Amino acid sequence: MISFLVCLCVLVAGYFIYGGIVEKVYGPDDRQTPAVRINDGVDFVVMPRWKLFLIQLLNIAGLGPIYGALAGAQWGTSVFLWITLGTLLAGGVHDFSVGFMSMRHDGASVSELTGMYLGNIMKTIMRVFSVVLLVMVGTVFAVGPAGLISLLIGNQGGSGLLTNTTFWLALILVYYFIATFVPIDKIIGKLYPVFGICLIVMAVGVGIGIFTHGYTIPEIELSNLHPSSTPIWPMMFVSVACGAISGFHATQSPLMARCCKTEKESHMVFYGAMVCEGIIALVWAAAGSAVYARTGGLTAGLTEMLGNGQAACVYDICTKTMGGFGIVLAMLGVIACPITSGDTAFRSARLVISDWFKVDQKPYMKRLILCVPLLLAGAFISQLNYNVIWRYFSWSNQTLAMIALWTASMYLYRNSKNYWITAVPATFMSAVSVTYFFCAPECLHLSTMIAYPVGIIAAIAFLGLFIVSTRKPVVNNEKKDDHHQHLHTA
Repeated sequence: MISFLVCLCVLVAGYFIYGGIVEKVYGPDDRQTPAVRINDGVDFVVMPRWKLFLIQLLNIAGLGPIYGALAGAQWGTSVFLWITLGTLLAGGVHDFSVGFMSMRHDGASVSELTGMYLGNIMKTIMRVFSVVLLVMVGTVFAVGPAGLISLLIGNQGGSGLLTNTTFWLALILVYYFIATFVPIDKIIGKLYPVFGICLIVMAVGVGIGIFTHGYTIPEIELSNLHPSSTPIWPMMFVSVACGAISGFHATQSPLMARCCKTEKESHMVFYGAMVCEGIIALVWAAAGSAVYARTGGLTAGLTEMLGNGQAACVYDICTKTMGGFGIVLAMLGVIACPITSGDTAFRSARLVISDWFKVDQKPYMKRLILCVPLLLAGAFISQLNYNVIWRYFSWSNQTLAMIALWTASMYLYRNSKNYWITAVPATFMSAVSVTYFFCAPECLHLSTMIAYPVGIIAAIAFLGLFIVSTRKPVVNNEKKDDHHQHLHTA
C-alpha cells in the first residue's frame, strides 16, 4: 500500500507547497472583497472561512469524487497518479483561479470572466453552455435521489405515495426552489457544513475500513487493466472528472467568492477544498481497487459491480468496510450529496443569468422571475429520456475546465504574472477534450489513430494562439475594475 500512502502524503504536502506557489503568483491582498463591499444579504454575504471551506467542498464534490474515482479505478491503480497530480497541478489551480478572479471582478460568474479575457464571442458561448449544463446537472441530481428514495422505502415494505418517484422528485424540486431563492446563509450556510463533514467522515471511514478489514491496496501499475481494453487516454482522464479537475467547479467557485471576507482565504477555500476532494477520490479509487477481486489481472469485479449501478457499488463498499454504520453513511451520501450539488447548480444558473441580463437579485420579485423558469425547465427535463445527453456531461465538463484555465492564463498575462501555472494544464486539458470528442462512442467515435494526433495538434494550436495573443497590446481589465470600484466608493 506504499503507492497509496505516498500519493496521500503528496496531496497533503502539495496543498502547502504548490498551493502556496499559486497563492504567491496571484498575490491576494487586503482590498475589500465583494462580500464586504456589496453585501446584499442574499448572494453577497460574509461567512466564516471554515464554513466556506465545507460549503465549497460539498458544492464541488457531491458524489463526483466517489463515482468518478470508482469509474477511473477500472483502468487500475494508475488512476492514483492522475488524481494526485491532476488535483495539485490542474484542479486546485483551476478552482483557485476562478474563485480569485471572481473576487477581483465583483463576484462575476465564469461566463462573464471569460468574456473579459477571451472576448464577447466566448462569453456568449459560455453563458449558454453554463446555464444548459447547470440545469441539466441540477435535474439529474434530483431524479437519481428521488428514484433511490422510493426504491429504499419500497424495499422496507412501504407502499403508496411514498414509493412514487414523481412524488419525491416534486419534493426535491420544491426544496431546490427554496434553496435557490432564499439568501445563501439561510439554508446552504447552515446545512451544507454538516453534509460536508459527513462526506469527509464517509471517506475516512472507508479508508480505515480498508485496513481494518484486511483488504490490500495494490501498488501503482502503469498497464491498462480495464476489462474492455478501453484506452486510458483520454477516457480515464475524463471519467475521473471531479476527482482531479472539473469545469463544474468553475460555476461553483463564484458562489463562495461572493462570501469571502478577505482574498487571503482563497488558499484554503478554493485550493484546499479541491485537495480535500482529491483525497476523497484517492480513498474511493483505492477502495474500488482493494475490495473487488481481479480476474486475469483485470478489474473485472469492480466493473461488474459498477454495472449494477454506481449507488449500488457505493452501498456495497460502505457495507464491506464499515458495516451497519457504513450503510447509514452510504444512504446519506448517495441521497443528500447529489441533492446538495443540484440546488447549488440551479443557484449558479440563476446568478449566471442575472449577470447576463444585469438583473439585481436583492428584490424578491426579481429573484422569482429567474427562479421559477429555471425550476420549470428542470421539471420538464426530468420527464425526458436524458441518458444520451448525460453521456456528454463528462466531456462538456472538462471542456469548460479547459476554457476556464485559458481565461485564467490571459488574466495572469495581463497582470504580468506567471501564466504558465495555468497555461500548461490548459494545454493538457485541451488535448484531453479534443481527443475525447473525436474518439468517444457518444461523440465522433473515430479511430484513436485519428483522434490522438488531432488532439495533440489542437492543444499545440491553442497554446500557439495564446502565445501569439501575448504579443499584442494588453488591456488590463482588473485595473479598469479597480478604477470603477474607486469611483463607486467615492
